[in-house]
Amino acid sequence: QVQLVESGGGLVQPGGTLRLSCAASGILINFNTMAWYRQAPGNQRELVASINSGTRPYYVDSVEGRFTISRDNAKNTVYLQMSSLKPEDTAVYSCNAVGLPYWGKGTLVTVSS
Repeated sequence: QVQLVESGGGLVQPGGTLRLSCAASGILINFNTMAWYRQAPGNQRELVASINSGTRPYYVDSVEGRFTISRDNAKNTVYLQMSSLKPEDTAVYSCNAVGLPYWGKGTLVTVSS
């Protein structure tokens, strides 16, 4: 049984930082391209960042230079370090193994003063 469990979201002021975690079980993240997505109210889900073993990480333009995706294969966990957060980063963030139909419940990030 595949499970992806996201954590680390919360309320943060503009300019603040958060680190999200995605703990995987039932799959090995080092054999998959792992990605973080987000969905804001009224918007479609968008790809934020992805990481695999062969190429440099991908970032959507709006987070390039502010977010960093990483993984710890020993812990089978993917991270998203977010800095210089903006109100427009407010969304539910979810992780996914690209191409596989498994999603966690997500973690809510709210950027507000």
